[in-house]
Amino acid sequence: MKILVLGGTWFLGRAVVQGALGRGWSVSAFNRGVSGVAPEGVRQIRGDRMVRGDLRRLAEHGPWDAVIDTSASELAPRDVLAGAEELESVAGRYVFISTVNAYRGWPDEPLTESSQVLDGPADADADYGRLPANWDGPDWYYGRQKAGAERASVLAFGEARASILRPGVILGPGEYVGRLPWWLRRAEKGGVILAPGDPRKAIQPVDVRDVAEFALDRAASSVGGAFNVTAPIGHATMSGLLTACLEATGQDSRLVWAPDDVLLEHGVRQWTELPLWRTHAGVWNIDSTGAQAAGLRCRPLAETVADTWEWLEAGGMPVEHPRWAEHGISSAKEAEILARLGG
Repeated sequence: MKILVLGGTWFLGRAVVQGALGRGWSVSAFNRGVSGVAPEGVRQIRGDRMVRGDLRRLAEHGPWDAVIDTSASELAPRDVLAGAEELESVAGRYVFISTVNAYRGWPDEPLTESSQVLDGPADADADYGRLPANWDGPDWYYGRQKAGAERASVLAFGEARASILRPGVILGPGEYVGRLPWWLRRAEKGGVILAPGDPRKAIQPVDVRDVAEFALDRAASSVGGAFNVTAPIGHATMSGLLTACLEATGQDSRLVWAPDDVLLEHGVRQWTELPLWRTHAGVWNIDSTGAQAAGLRCRPLAETVADTWEWLEAGGMPVEHPRWAEHGISSAKEAEILARLGG
């Protein structure tokens, strides 16, 4: 099996490359070389996806059995379309890594693969979906961009040859967003720890390596389609996540659980100040039975936590990303809320 990975040097792209090499596949990786180098054994092709000439040169290195697109998070739909069109004649299949943000109902409603996808033309530019400064409704800009990129993939390759993967939260070694690393470092610090919401709350993060393996399975499949790529509902809980962080770091700290209304009263920013905490009804209610039936397997969350801690302790450094700085509550604010709770 010969595949081309668009990206391939960090987090999900790197996990895809490593998984493919582990299967004995021939792997090419196309990227600018800014965020690192691909693992040994990969055919490295340098270039910029925004430059049409680089895309044409890339196509000359084909053919491939499949393309796995892991590096389109910042691209407009028309840029995804340009690359897919150049590669269509030299690749058998196209696997596009999208996001659950492409759904109109995210994060307020439970989702299935038949839920409504946002509008977003396949040829939209980067300004499509931007909101006026005085807009006070839902911000669907990113989701519209990803929905358009999905349509670009299907327009170029056709429904039978294109697979769309819509992950929710991806965790694991190499994470660049900073959610799980923040909780691990907070656990390492010890003391009384402010824990968000209901400890029994079901959550659905998926390990980066499990997403990679599923993407490789779709690349090898003769069937297209769209899949929600999350852990099964009920697979893990917030309590399980934080307990695993304490176990991984060897701490015997006490978790004090703050109800949602207390956190909201204190103005705690959802999703960032206490990472992975959010009150919206659809955040952790994503049906991924289609992906599970197609072969998605999700390891225990405790294994993801332990392996991420091992990576951090070994000096692992994520690719620099502005979202990392968004995560974490200040010690003063945490102490204030704990005092309110008698902790």
